[in-house]
Amino acid sequence: MFVPNSIMTWFEAHESLFWWLTISSALAFIGTLIVVPLLLIRMPADYFTRQRPYYHGRHPIIHWTILISKNLLGIIFLLSGIAMLFLPGQGIITILMAISLLNFPGKRYLEQQLICLPGILATVNKIRQRAKQPPLLAPDLK
Repeated sequence: MFVPNSIMTWFEAHESLFWWLTISSALAFIGTLIVVPLLLIRMPADYFTRQRPYYHGRHPIIHWTILISKNLLGIIFLLSGIAMLFLPGQGIITILMAISLLNFPGKRYLEQQLICLPGILATVNKIRQRAKQPPLLAPDLK
């Protein structure tokens, strides 16, 4: 296979960066194989049909700690999910989990549209069924 000299030169000059990216990608892949199913299993069955978040009405310090933590985790999952669209991994499900963790305008509508895509809800509910959890309730899109 022919690889232009400029690309080979760049890889040789940045060999340690290449290895760090490779190791990070492998760890992210393995991590999402473990973390995403755990989060899907722990997600309340009525997540897509209820109105208020679980941390609503708590002490302000707890509220903001949860809000900031889940948004940081959501950003990590979103970046990992986007990368998994091109690398090995469960990209779409990871992106769905990221969206469920992030807070932004229109989030609820986007979540409900994604979970109703053919195959997504079925895949998520298969994961939940194996863990003996009730299936997620599908939102009523009108």
